[in-house]
Amino acid sequence: MPEETPQTGLSDNAASGLAYVTFIPAIIFLVVAPYNTNPTIKFHAWQSIFLTVAAIAASVLHIILLFIPIIGWILSLLISLGFLIVWLICIVKAFGGERFMVPVIGPLAAKQAGV
Repeated sequence: MPEETPQTGLSDNAASGLAYVTFIPAIIFLVVAPYNTNPTIKFHAWQSIFLTVAAIAASVLHIILLFIPIIGWILSLLISLGFLIVWLICIVKAFGGERFMVPVIGPLAAKQAGV
C-alpha cells in the first residue's frame, strides 16, 4: 500500500477563495506562515481587505442615498448589487485559481503583495 502524504494545510486556491469570506481570514493569511509567503494568497488577501474598505465607504454613501426618494433608492440598490457581483466574481475566480483584478483595488493589492 502506498504511503499517504500528510496534509500541510489549505491549497492555494482554497486559501485564496477563503480570503474573501470576510476580512478576518484575509488578515490571518497575511500573518500566518506558509500563506504569508505565497504571492497569490497575499494578493487575494490584500484585495479582500481593500474591497472591504471600499464596501464600508459605499455603505456610508448607501445610507445617504436612501434619503433621496426613488433616484437615490435605485442608485443605492445598483451600488449594493455591484459590490455583490464583484465579490462573487472574486470568490469564484480565486477558488478556480485565477486572479481577477478589481479596478483601482486590484493594482493596489498587487503592489502590496509584491506581484
